[in-house]
Amino acid sequence: MSSTTKSITEAEIEAEFSHHDPTIARINNGSFGSCPKSIISAQQQYQLQFLQQPDHFYFNTLKSSMLNSRKLIQSIVNAENVDEISIVDNATTAAAVVLQHITWSFFSSQFQPGDAAVMLHYAYGSVKSSVHAYFARAGGRVIEVHLPFPLCSNEEIVSEFDQALKRAKMNGGKIRLAVIDHITSMPSVVIPVKELVQMCRNDGVDVIFVDGAHAIGNVEIDVRDIGADFYTSNLHKWFFTPPSAAFLYCKRSDKGSNVHHPVVSVEYGNGLAIESAWIGTRDYSAQLVIPEVVEFVNRFEGGIEGIRKRNCDMVVEMAEMLVKAWGTELGTPIEMCSSMAMVGMPACLGISGNKDALNLRTHLRVTFKVEVPIYYRAPLEGEVNPITGYARISHQVYNTIEDYYRFRDAIIKLVNDDFTCAILSN
Repeated sequence: MSSTTKSITEAEIEAEFSHHDPTIARINNGSFGSCPKSIISAQQQYQLQFLQQPDHFYFNTLKSSMLNSRKLIQSIVNAENVDEISIVDNATTAAAVVLQHITWSFFSSQFQPGDAAVMLHYAYGSVKSSVHAYFARAGGRVIEVHLPFPLCSNEEIVSEFDQALKRAKMNGGKIRLAVIDHITSMPSVVIPVKELVQMCRNDGVDVIFVDGAHAIGNVEIDVRDIGADFYTSNLHKWFFTPPSAAFLYCKRSDKGSNVHHPVVSVEYGNGLAIESAWIGTRDYSAQLVIPEVVEFVNRFEGGIEGIRKRNCDMVVEMAEMLVKAWGTELGTPIEMCSSMAMVGMPACLGISGNKDALNLRTHLRVTFKVEVPIYYRAPLEGEVNPITGYARISHQVYNTIEDYYRFRDAIIKLVNDDFTCAILSN
């Protein structure tokens, strides 16, 4: 933000998100993100331009606007060349791009049946499914890194990842692919991604793909410093674009050549960035508003870095308030939190499975107007009165302290009423 630009006020922030349902304490930005009114207006202008004169838009606006968006992302994530940045629908699409590319290495006999892929057990469901749908069906074997939860330190993650790499290499096995989350979704944990990438390099892993779906706008991204072959992040979760938009970074190397979008269009063969910019007639407006998003975040003191820091500070403060009120604990140390934190819920709620967690989430939405996802953690053998439910709370610029107080008071009421999840099952 320049010295002559006036910082955005609280009233202006409230106005930018006044389309949100005012009756809901929305502390779940991590799932679907949020889009300010000014960005929605910019998107609608692009949509209208296309509908008014689609031929002019296609030939004179779309490609140059997409390139502008890619250049801004290149700068934000410190990519060496704009050709390394493609814009796709979401991180799931990006995973399909990468895994389709990997699959061809089996068909060309560069990779052999039994070669391994390593990924975190907490990898996002659609990415795990993509690894199995592409890599495993082509003949590869998938090794999952089982991380403990709650977590106490990065060293636990590094140790478990190292053990998985060793398992994959037993009996002369080759590791062809590593899929590493930058921030896991459920439970939410910031992963020491640079260290894990370096471990993969040291062990000769062929291709490293970082799934940073929650990362841009949430933590710092420097793709050159991280050092992976591929990196993706959703722009609609924490970077204020409308749904849906994401970027896919493909490091310039032989590994990144001959990568194609799974939807083949007339642009096939012109490079992934150009292929992704036209996959047929559709609405590209969410991918074109990056300049307006950059203008929006620069209205805040410190820009996107300032937003990240304030969100992290606030989510930690609110998480600590909740565990104090409920007599529970955080799922990770605060240095492993981003703009999301895992908050232990009272054991007396009786969360005994994923169904209970979903039922309780629904109950909170319907009865208390609180929107928050709940993670079920299976108790370890011998644990006494364990915490089995953790709420993943988010903080974004539109949130207020009252949102978290409402959540706090709802859980206290349930506890005082001797509520258990068994009641919802009945």
